[in-house]
Amino acid sequence: MARGRTMSKRTMRARLAGLLAVALVAAAACSSGSSPSPQASSPAASAAPASAAASPAPSITGSKDLILATTTSTQDSGLLDVLVPAFEQATGYVVKTVAVGSGQALKMGQDGNADVILVHSPAAEKTFMDAGWGVDRRLVMHNYFQVVGPKSDPAGIRGMTSAADAFKKIAAAGSTFVSRGDGSGTETKELAIWKTAGITPKGNAWYLQSGQGMGPTLQIASEKGGYTLTDNATFLANSAKLSLEVLVQGDPVLLNIYHVISVNPAKWPKVNSAGATAFADYVTSAAGQQLIAGFGSQFGGTLFVADAGKAESDVK
Repeated sequence: MARGRTMSKRTMRARLAGLLAVALVAAAACSSGSSPSPQASSPAASAAPASAAASPAPSITGSKDLILATTTSTQDSGLLDVLVPAFEQATGYVVKTVAVGSGQALKMGQDGNADVILVHSPAAEKTFMDAGWGVDRRLVMHNYFQVVGPKSDPAGIRGMTSAADAFKKIAAAGSTFVSRGDGSGTETKELAIWKTAGITPKGNAWYLQSGQGMGPTLQIASEKGGYTLTDNATFLANSAKLSLEVLVQGDPVLLNIYHVISVNPAKWPKVNSAGATAFADYVTSAAGQQLIAGFGSQFGGTLFVADAGKAESDVK
C-alpha cells in the first residue's frame, strides 16, 4: 500500500491485534499504579499553557490514527497527559498510546506494531536504527536518574556522588533494592551501574525485580523500605505518596536522554509515516518544546529539559 493512503480494514485489524497483545502485557504489568492512557481531565493536562494551543488542525490525507509506543516514565510523570492532547489538537491525529519499557517499545516498532516511538535507551536505539527499523531519530529532551531510598538509609549512601559506589554499599549491606526488571531504559541504566560496580545482583535475596513500570516500582520500593533507580520526573510526580527520598544524584552517568524515532516505512509500508513525522515535528517544534520545558511546575520543579536542535554532546 502506498504511503499516505488509508490502510485497509484487514491491515488495521492485524496491526491493532499486535498492539492489543502488547497493551495487555503492559496493563498487567502496570496494574498497581501506572495509568493506561492519557486523560485530558488530569491535573497535568490542565497545566498546558494557553500559548501551546495550535491553530485549527490541517486536513489529513490518509489515516488519522497514530500508534505511539513510549516508555512508562513519560506516562507515569504525567507528561503525555499534556503533550498528546496538544499534538492532537494541533494536527488532527488521534493517538493510541502504549506505555511500556523502552525495550518493549522498540520491539513494537521492530514488529510494525507502532508508528512512532519516544524512548530513553540510547544504546538500544542505535541498534534499532542500525538494523534499519527506524528512521529520523531526533533528540527531544533529557532529565536525570536518581537513587532513592528510605529516610533511614540503612546502606548509608546519602549524599554520595558515585552511583556505582552507592550500589556497592547497598549490596554490602544486603539492603533491599527493587529493579524494574522489564527491559526498560531504566533497567538498562541500572544494570550498567551494577556492572561498573563489579556486582551481579540477580540471585541475591535483597535484589527484587518488579517486572513493572516506574510508578509501580517506586511504590514497591516505598512499601518495602528499599532502594531503587528512578528518573527524577516520575519520582517528583509521585513523591507525595511515597516514603522515599533522593539519596544519590549528580553523577554524570545518571544523565537520561530521550529521542523520538519514526518506524521505517521501507520495513513496514503500512505504518502511518506521515503521522509519525507529524508527531516528531511537533515534539521538536517550538510549541512542543515549550510544553516539555514548562511541564512540572505543578510539582514544584521542571521535570524535563527541552533539547531539540542541540548537539547531543551539549546535553549534560
